[in-house]
Formats: sequence, C-alpha cells, structure tokens
Amino acid sequence: MAWALKLPLADEVIESGLVQDFDASLSGIGQELGAGAYSMSDVLALPIFKQEESSLPPENENEILPFQYVLCAATSPAVKLHDETLTYLNQGQSYEIRMLDNRKLGELPEINGKLVKSIFRVVFHDRRLQYTEHQQLEGWRWNRPGDRILDIDIPMSVGVIDPRANPTQLNTVEFLWDPAKRTSVFIQVHCISTEFTMRKHGGEKGVPFRVQIDTFKENENGEYTEHLHSASCQIKVFKPKGADRKQKIDREKMEKRTPHEKEKYQPSYETTILTECSPWPEITYVSNSPSPGFNSSHSSFSLGEGNGSPNHQPEPPPPVTDNLLPTTTPQEAQQWLHRNRFSTFTRLFTNFSGADLLKLTRDDVIQICGPADGIRLFNALKGRMVRPRLTIYVCQESLQLREQPQQPQPQQKQEDGDSNGTFFVYHAIYLEELTAVELTEKIAQLFSISPQQISQIYKQGPTGIHVLISDEMVQNFQEEACFILDTMEAETSDSYHVILK
Repeated sequence: MAWALKLPLADEVIESGLVQDFDASLSGIGQELGAGAYSMSDVLALPIFKQEESSLPPENENEILPFQYVLCAATSPAVKLHDETLTYLNQGQSYEIRMLDNRKLGELPEINGKLVKSIFRVVFHDRRLQYTEHQQLEGWRWNRPGDRILDIDIPMSVGVIDPRANPTQLNTVEFLWDPAKRTSVFIQVHCISTEFTMRKHGGEKGVPFRVQIDTFKENENGEYTEHLHSASCQIKVFKPKGADRKQKIDREKMEKRTPHEKEKYQPSYETTILTECSPWPEITYVSNSPSPGFNSSHSSFSLGEGNGSPNHQPEPPPPVTDNLLPTTTPQEAQQWLHRNRFSTFTRLFTNFSGADLLKLTRDDVIQICGPADGIRLFNALKGRMVRPRLTIYVCQESLQLREQPQQPQPQQKQEDGDSNGTFFVYHAIYLEELTAVELTEKIAQLFSISPQQISQIYKQGPTGIHVLISDEMVQNFQEEACFILDTMEAETSDSYHVILK
C-alpha cells in the first residue's frame, strides 16, 4: 500500500531526484478503492478510480504538479489512513518550506529564466470559521494590535525575492522566486489554534489551520496572475514547545495500540508534503475602520444598519449559500470542492462538471469517498440546509430612542418610522444550541468583535430591572422575538454588557 512506504527525507528528495514519486503516495486519495465495489460503469472506466496509481497518464500528472512544496516538520502518527496528514507547529518558531521545481525537461518552457510569484496563506480548515474569517481575523487584530498571523523569517530564507506582507492581510505573505535556483522559505505562525476556539474554559481542542501556497506566472502585461499550481497541508499551532509535547503524546498513544490497530493509522513522516488543491478563491474584504470599535459617546457597539441612516455604510453581507449548479464547469466544480472542504477528493473529480456531480446517487458518493465524507458531500451537493431551532431579531438602540425613553413600544417604529422618517433595521440571529454562550458568540459576530469583549448579557425585566441571561431563559425565548440592543461599560474598560430590551 502506498501509504505504508516510509518517505525519504526532503534532503534525499532533492539529491536523488525522487520528487515526482511523492505524488503517488500523497495525492490525497489515500483509499483502497476496490473495483468490484462500484456499480457505476462510466465512473469506473476512469483510470483514477483504479487502485493502481501507475495507470494515471504521467504527462497529465506533471501538468498539474509543476512544483512541490515540503514543510520540514514531522506529521502526527495519530492520523488514520484515509485522513489528511496533520502537522503540529510551535507558535512563532521558524519552519522551513522547500520550493522544489518538479517539471520534466521541456515542460512549461515559458517560465525558464523567469521568476514566479507564490502567495502563502494561513487559513481556517473548518468551513464554519471560513464563513466568518473576516470577523475572526478582525477580532484577533483587535486583541493583538500590531501583530501578524503569518511572517517570513527573511534572514533564514534562501532565494526569496521582494517579499511583501500587506498590513491589512495579517494571514498572507507573498514573494518572487526563481524555480531554477534553490529556494527555501522560513515561515512563522504567530496565532495559536485555541485562540479561535468558541468556548474557553480550559482544555479545549484547538481549531486546525491550513497552510496554502498558490503560485503564479507572469502574463503578457507583466502581472503575476496566471495560475500555475496550488498545494496545502493541515496544521495545528501550539504555544512554544507545545507542538513537541503533543507529538510525543501522540507517539506514546500509538505505541500502546495493538499491531492490528496500528495498521489503521499512517506512520509519522519526517517532513510534510503539501498536497495539490484548488486555488484559494480571491475574496476581497473591504474594511474602512482600522479595528472593530465602539461608539465612545454612548459606550455602544456600531452595528451596521442599526440606526437606519441612508448615509450609513451597510455591513458586509453574509456568505450566500454555495450550491453547486448543473451549469458549473469542471474548473468551477474544483473550486467548489475546495471551498466546501473536499480538497482531498479534487483529483478524483478532476473532469466532473456540476451536472456530473449532481447525477451521483447517495450510494455512489459513499462508495467513492467513504461513509463519513460521502454523506457530507452528498448533503452539500443537494444543498440541504438545517433549520435553526430558534430565530430572534435584534436592532441597535438609536440615539432617538435613548433621548425618548418614554415611548413604550420602540419596536413599532421599525414598521412605521417617526416624524423624521427614521427606519429601524433588525438583524436575524439563528440559534442551534439555545445557550447563553451561543447567544454571546452570535451577537459578537454581528458586531465583528471577539466574544470575550462581551462580559454579560442581560434582559430588561419588569420595572426596568436587568435579569442575567441564562441557558434556560434562552430556551424560553419566543420564536421570532424582537429585541432592542443597548450596551454599557463593564467593570473592565475593554469589555461591555449587552442589554436586550
């Protein structure tokens, strides 16, 4: 089996010219696909579904994989055979990524003697965090002013030309390099996985990240926009020395397993080979404010359209439902698979259009991808949405409402307005767990701030008293209840209380 072979060290790869041999064992397929298990004659006719990886046309492989990137950090031994590799990194430590030219003689001659550009990103692996990436990164910037998520250790790097780090993109760096020359980039990741864990009571599992590299060549206008190759790997980042301790713990756990159990897990490789993936979609976030802040005059959050002013800039729209369409081209289908965390299967569905994927039955997808990923992919293909358990609507208290507290039903103005033509806009909050913690997180997302900046949430009760929100109270909220949000400073200067009226 391809995954049972121990990979050579990256140094040996460079010296012996075995770079191309990595592709077969680390392509991301990672499954024994028995030909007798399929009922789809058309799909089985594709050579990529056969167990023999050597049946792949070599020229097609090399067109897709002109480069190879090797992260000089060991993979975890506690990863099952069919799962993607996982690599542990220490916060702030410099790790080498070797940029290897994987072309055959005569391939891509247009880049001979020229530079290419590579863009490095540290992004979220989980789709839930990908949808709120802008808010997550802005919250991190607010808590860590002046810091970056990703940096290049320039003194240690070799062959890096014109490195750049956009101050508004904390998780991205880019540089030029010559494929004909030795190039090694040392990167530093300054965020840790537990900083983006939703509940912080101690001992939570950190969220996984992805290191993705996208490489481009020059077009006729001298701009580096023509895509050549993309690859990524999954990582978790720990506090200094934490990655070494976690690697040791995983190794000790594996040593205690029986030989039969060990066969279900990948060995720990000396280095991490970044596997081919689709290009990272270019999504531009526009943020005119340097950080998520508060309105100092009333110690209040700024909540997008909350005051209904026609001159107020609306907040960025939430991600639309990413449904696959029958008219989707094979290239767009590849990007859809990547966006929805099916990068492992992009090579399996290389030539599949949207119509091809939508024709697959549930059993077909499970046979191809396995039970867990197969069910997830089938549900994603059919665009199945889970109805929230509770929906409430909130609106930021405007200045007029503060100046006229005697008005008993401010919600009515959302429909009728007032004599000045003010129109109040409400925001929907969808709850699944019906807990006070979830409500805090959803309100924080609405304000584009960290949940830690919300100290407590209260509901205004009879005679104006403030009742602390509990899980039981959230569970007893009426469906589609409407609330006015007000804020006041907490005991600490950097946190606030939120009041639901």
